[in-house]
Amino acid sequence: MNVFFDVDDTLICGLDGTLRPHVADIFARIRADGHAIYVWSSAGRRWQDLERHGLHAFVSECYLKPDGDYERTLRAQNVAEPHFVVDDHRDIVDVFGGCQVRPYLEPDVGDTEMIRAYDALREFAQRRS
Repeated sequence: MNVFFDVDDTLICGLDGTLRPHVADIFARIRADGHAIYVWSSAGRRWQDLERHGLHAFVSECYLKPDGDYERTLRAQNVAEPHFVVDDHRDIVDVFGGCQVRPYLEPDVGDTEMIRAYDALREFAQRRS
């Protein structure tokens, strides 16, 4: 499956750019489970942020995240089909399916949203197979 992650306030803290807890471990698990990871952002392709946090090896591709009319925009950009989306915005999760996470607005070592998203992905994958 193609698993898409938003960057700002989903993977990375909007306040200081720190990585949300458990992201690296969850990315490793997702890849070990045989899924492809894609990252998209309204701010453009975010390879530099992924490299800074040691995540680039897990990610198949980075894309510009569409701001609206998601499906048409993705077809026009030739983006891989999202099967499961992890994002802090409900609207894009509602379009493609996936898990909405609480926005990561400030560093919080106790945050477990990525674990919850991974559990939702595993449940979705089991239902799908």
